[in-house]
Amino acid sequence: MQHPASSYRRRPHVPQPLELDRIDRALLTALSQNARASGAALAHEVGVAESTVSLRLRRLQQEGTVRGFHVDVDLASVGVSLQALIAIRLVKHDRAEIDAFRNQVPHLPGVLGVFHMAGADDYLLHVAARDAEELRQFVLAHLTGHPAVAHTETNLIFEHVDGDGWQQLIG
Repeated sequence: MQHPASSYRRRPHVPQPLELDRIDRALLTALSQNARASGAALAHEVGVAESTVSLRLRRLQQEGTVRGFHVDVDLASVGVSLQALIAIRLVKHDRAEIDAFRNQVPHLPGVLGVFHMAGADDYLLHVAARDAEELRQFVLAHLTGHPAVAHTETNLIFEHVDGDGWQQLIG
């Protein structure tokens, strides 16, 4: 018979921090400014050979430091002008309900990000909508009626500015 705890989903393996030298840090900084830069452009900016950039980038990807390259879409330019953060408290902290909620929510229309939180709220959803009515309908259709959800609190985002503070953290 299987032990009940073994049926719980295990947390993903958290790798040991990768030792980053000056070249790795410079490469990550350059990529954060332009993820589409060519190997030659990155090599010029970092001050190493293009083959070194290729090897370093491959290692950073294999080690999981560079998880991918993403397009940054201006949602307002495609008619999705409203964003919000929705704090969610669950009814109870039953593992099966938490897992079911966590697995469903990222696939709901308009969900940009899901944060599992410690504190008064259990989750924070970053969502986008075309207007206030669409956001209201999202909350009513997908959250307030959800059996796992006890409470929601919606906060509109007026402006979002990406930070680059991670660069100081990697030294």
